[in-house]
Amino acid sequence: MSTLTLDKPKSRQRQIILNVPSRKYNFFMELLKNFNFVQIEENDGDSREEIIANLKEAAKSLKLIKEGKLIGRPAEELFNEL
Repeated sequence: MSTLTLDKPKSRQRQIILNVPSRKYNFFMELLKNFNFVQIEENDGDSREEIIANLKEAAKSLKLIKEGKLIGRPAEELFNEL
């Protein structure tokens, strides 16, 4: 996935997230690169290794919470942040 940022006066920017069919992706990206006011940030998401590392860290934290060595957060508090 790519994030498209359009420059505005005084360094203000806005983001647009677009879904483009795979067969048109390369054409569309080449088109956008021709606009000098467009900044393209490639974002393919977390790598497999990052996801595995995050899951291992979460499992380790959960184990410490169950052992009473770490204080957890109530799920309700987490949902209220969303």
